[in-house]
Amino acid sequence: MASHQNTGIAVSGSADGHKPHLRRSLKLWNLIIIGMVIVQPTAPMGIYGVISNKAHGHVVTTILIAMVAMLFTAISYGRMARIYPSAGSAYTYVGQEMHPSLGYVVGWSMVMDYLLNPLICTAFCAKAAMNIVPGLSYYVWILLFAAFFTWTNLRAIKTSARLNEAMCLGMVIVVVIFLAGVVQMQWHVHHDPGFFTHPFYQRELFRLSDLFAGTSVAVLTYIGFDAVSTLSEEVENPRRNIMLGTVLVCLIVGVLSALEVYAAQLVWGAKPFASNQVESAFALLSRDVGGVVLFQLLNCTLLVANMGSGMGAQLAAGRLLYGMGRGNALPRSFFGVLDKKHFVPRNNIVLVGAFAVTGAAILEYFANRLGGGAYEIGAEALNFGAFIAFMGVNVAALIHHGRSEKRKNLSGFLVPALGFLICAFIWIHLSHTAMALGVVWMAVGITYGAIRTRGFRADLVTFDIPEDQD
Repeated sequence: MASHQNTGIAVSGSADGHKPHLRRSLKLWNLIIIGMVIVQPTAPMGIYGVISNKAHGHVVTTILIAMVAMLFTAISYGRMARIYPSAGSAYTYVGQEMHPSLGYVVGWSMVMDYLLNPLICTAFCAKAAMNIVPGLSYYVWILLFAAFFTWTNLRAIKTSARLNEAMCLGMVIVVVIFLAGVVQMQWHVHHDPGFFTHPFYQRELFRLSDLFAGTSVAVLTYIGFDAVSTLSEEVENPRRNIMLGTVLVCLIVGVLSALEVYAAQLVWGAKPFASNQVESAFALLSRDVGGVVLFQLLNCTLLVANMGSGMGAQLAAGRLLYGMGRGNALPRSFFGVLDKKHFVPRNNIVLVGAFAVTGAAILEYFANRLGGGAYEIGAEALNFGAFIAFMGVNVAALIHHGRSEKRKNLSGFLVPALGFLICAFIWIHLSHTAMALGVVWMAVGITYGAIRTRGFRADLVTFDIPEDQD
C-alpha cells in the first residue's frame, strides 16, 4: 500500500515549495452552495414525471428513501476526506486503502462521470435555449454554453463560488414562489386530513416493487454530491468541513426536493402522465398553480439550474483530473499543473470544455439518426461511473475502520456496508445502454493502464496527500 505521509506539492522547504498549489479559500458555506448548485435545488423537477408514473404518485416517499440511502455514502465520503484531504477524492481513498491499481480504476470510472455531467448539462442548456431563441442552432448554443462554463472556471475559485451563490439563491427563490402558489391554491380548498398524507402513502395505489422502481430513479436527485470532496484542497479545515459539507448538501437538497414534490402531488395527485408529458411534467403542473408566468419562470429556472450544474461539474472534473495527473495516473506534464495566476488546473478545465462541445455534438448527430437525444444518452451512462466510485468509497471506509480505527463501533461498519449494498443494487439495475458505454470506457482505461505499466509490472500511480496549509 502507498505511504500515508503528507507529501503535498507546496510543502514549505521542499524542492517544490515555490510551485503553485490549490489555495484554501472556501468556507463551509461556499462548499455547501457549490454542492447544491451541482446537484441542483430543482433536481427532482426534471424526473418528477418518471418517478410519479413508476411509483404511482408516491414521489415524496421515494425522494426521502433515496436521501437516506445516499446519506450512508455521503458519510463514507466525509470520513475518508478526514484521512485524505485530497483533490483526488474517491481515486485517492480507494488507492490508499485498497490498492493503487484499484484507485486508478475508480478514478477512471469517475472521469467518465465527471466528463459526462458537463456534457449533458451543455446539451440540455442548448435545447432549453432553443425554445427561447429558436433562431440559433443547437450546435451554436453548445459552443456558447461550453465557452461560458470554461471561462467561468478559469477564474479563481472564489469567483466561481460567488457566481454559484447567486445562482443558488435565484433557484431557491423560484422554488419558494412555487411553494407559495401551492399554499395559496390549497388554502381555501377543504379536504379531509387524509388528503395531505396521500403524497406519502395511498393504500390502494401502494406497491413495494413500484416504490423501489421509483426510488432507483429518485436517487438521481442526489447525483453530484460527491463533487464536494474534490475541493478538499481548496476548503478551510477540510478534515471537518468536507464531512459536514457532503452530508449537509444531501440533507438540504433532500428536504427541499421533498417539499417540492409534496407540493406538486397536492396539485396533481397520483394521475399518470402521458409518455410525451413525462419530461415536462413538473412545468406542466406549475401552469395549474401560477398560469403561464410560473410555467415560463420554471422553464427558465431549469435552464439556469443546468447552467450551474454544468459549471460546477466542470469545476469538479478539473480537480479530479488534477489529482490523477499529480499522482501520475494521467500524464503529469499536462494534467498535474496549475495556472500560476489563478491557481486553477487550466489545462484540465479547457479539456473538459472541449470534450463537452465535441461530445454533445457527436451524440446529437447519432441520436438524431437512432432516436432520442444527447441529453438522454449521456444521462443514462453517467451513473455507471458514479456508482462505481460510490461503491469503492464505501469499501475503502469499511476497510479503514476495520484496520485502523482504535475504537470499533457498529456504525463504522454498518454505514459503509449499507452504502455499498444500496449502490450495488442500483448499479446492477442500470440500463443496457449505460452498461455498454461503461464497459467500453473501462476497457479503454484498463488498456491504457496496461500499456503505461508494461502489463501492470510497474507502479501505476502515486498519491500526494497535501498538508492543511492555507
